[in-house]
Amino acid sequence: MSVTAEVLAPAVRILIVDDVDDSSEVLQIMLNWEGFVTQIASSGEEALACVAAQPPDLVLLDLGLPGLGGCEVTSLLKNGFATKDIPVMIISGRGDDATKLRVMNAGAVDFMLKPVARADLCQRVRSILRRQAPTSRPGPPSQSSPAHPVLRR
Repeated sequence: MSVTAEVLAPAVRILIVDDVDDSSEVLQIMLNWEGFVTQIASSGEEALACVAAQPPDLVLLDLGLPGLGGCEVTSLLKNGFATKDIPVMIISGRGDDATKLRVMNAGAVDFMLKPVARADLCQRVRSILRRQAPTSRPGPPSQSSPAHPVLRR
């Protein structure tokens, strides 16, 4: 892909949902460093509003949110016609087997325990996005294929 095509390729957007500012900011820095475009929401309700306004390519979601929790947000996204194909990755400080099972049953595609390492986070994010790429965006194959520059790293 040429430099011009890389510049014109649509940005890969990731919504980070965490009520702890330090956690969301660290994730944002890690992902922005790798070329992803990020947006932060601090509650389940705010996350749903962000998704409705501009659907992201991926949602990174904490479980312990005020109001709607991460599991409920995952279920709502997975049961929504317009949002069912948006992958949700849980990033949480709670990592017991029952919690993991509950969120995976709700529709999450991956689960990471905090704190996360940048290399591991970015590898998992790219892997999820590559699996989703053919159906995640309408448009020419050059815009929706795993060949997007940020996914080839």
